[in-house]
Amino acid sequence: MIPQKKTVAVIGGGVAGMSAACALAEAGFGVTLLERRPYLGGRASSYMQPGVGEVIDNCQHALFGCCTNLLGFYRRIGVEKKIHWTNAMTMIEPGGRRSALGSVALPAPLHGLPKLLTAHAFSFADKLSLARAFSAILRGKACDPQESLGAWLRRQRQSEGAMKRFWHLVIASALNADLEEISVVYAAMVIRGLFMNSSRAGAMGMSRVPLSTLYASVPQFLAERGGSVVLQAGVDAAEWNEQTAQWTLHARERVFPADFVIAALPFEAMGKLIAGLPAVASVDALAEKIRKNTHWPIASVHLWFDRAITDLEHAVLLDGTMHWMYNQSLLQGRPGHYIELVASAAQDFCTLNRKDAMDLAVKELGEYFPRVKEAKIEKFALVKEMRATFGVPPGIDAARPAQDRAPWPQFFLAGDWTATGWPSTMEGAARSGHLAAEALCRAAGAPRVCVEPDLAPQGLMRLLQ
Repeated sequence: MIPQKKTVAVIGGGVAGMSAACALAEAGFGVTLLERRPYLGGRASSYMQPGVGEVIDNCQHALFGCCTNLLGFYRRIGVEKKIHWTNAMTMIEPGGRRSALGSVALPAPLHGLPKLLTAHAFSFADKLSLARAFSAILRGKACDPQESLGAWLRRQRQSEGAMKRFWHLVIASALNADLEEISVVYAAMVIRGLFMNSSRAGAMGMSRVPLSTLYASVPQFLAERGGSVVLQAGVDAAEWNEQTAQWTLHARERVFPADFVIAALPFEAMGKLIAGLPAVASVDALAEKIRKNTHWPIASVHLWFDRAITDLEHAVLLDGTMHWMYNQSLLQGRPGHYIELVASAAQDFCTLNRKDAMDLAVKELGEYFPRVKEAKIEKFALVKEMRATFGVPPGIDAARPAQDRAPWPQFFLAGDWTATGWPSTMEGAARSGHLAAEALCRAAGAPRVCVEPDLAPQGLMRLLQ
């Protein structure tokens, strides 16, 4: 416990801010979590969509067994049982032919090999190409942070099918960027984490409830430990008092004092906040790092049909504009027949108007599931998340500040864009929050481990580290 209870203001109620706030409240700090929106969750949230009268996620967010810090946050607030887990993935080609990927009872990294070798979606040449690339990753031949994934794949002589149906779809959409804009280091990290280290690490999890429902217990968790959540409190300025060693935060004509501050914001919001913080010599270096970051969009199409169009819970859609299908009626037990489609790295799709986007999505969906052509659309919603993720191009790590490297005293940074070693994911956000909380505990003279350890590799992968 803290000898004299110190107060912390956490700016931003996304996954990073909530993770930091709950870890610090558990450590004995008095925490105030400030969020500018009327709900928690940030870019991983849900809200009432007035056009359809339904609560929808701003985009389907999946997690994996290797997301130890996100799962640690979920366990802390008591919602880990609201996640549906699966090791199975169905890939569907136009025309409806399916390929099933997943794990079998073999030691890692062999557990996914049998189903990959029998997958209809890949030709023999594609499978040889993927084997060559996977082998190179296992041997550490994808470790140059200045090389793009696209350049590395060309050196690995990947076939057209492997490029189109695996690297462009599975990996580029997982990292939400074009192959030329992805550091090969992060691509290798995804391959090892999801496909090689263990079947548990690669298990896919999806929320059984709308995302914001997952966070409903956060206010109570904080209140039971002397903290609070304040919504519609967008912080636009803060002052540091050298004599009292305390911060004063200003949020929409309200004032919040705190001994410590964590800014758990997306990089562009942090860039705006800098103008309202004390002027210090080293702030320019942080501002320059922020300017080097870029966003990539994700779009989701939400469709309610008058009848069931598939019995699958989710699927990967090959060779089309839409990449992922989630059957929310099955995953979340929602009434009706509710399907969500997701397009990653969706710059082109995001230029479409509402009608054209719906027409394209429904037309493509009918190519995978023939029942669509007999069904009637009852409701439709389109969500364009223009700032869904930050990019991970070659050299990006130089623009990711450590959580304890803010230029102000008793001030810490969080957010998935900070130095976590992870790409733009909910795990990266949760990890950043735990790293910031851990750094703050050290600064307060009460060291505490907040970061969850990574899953240990299993099987033969224990020998290949």
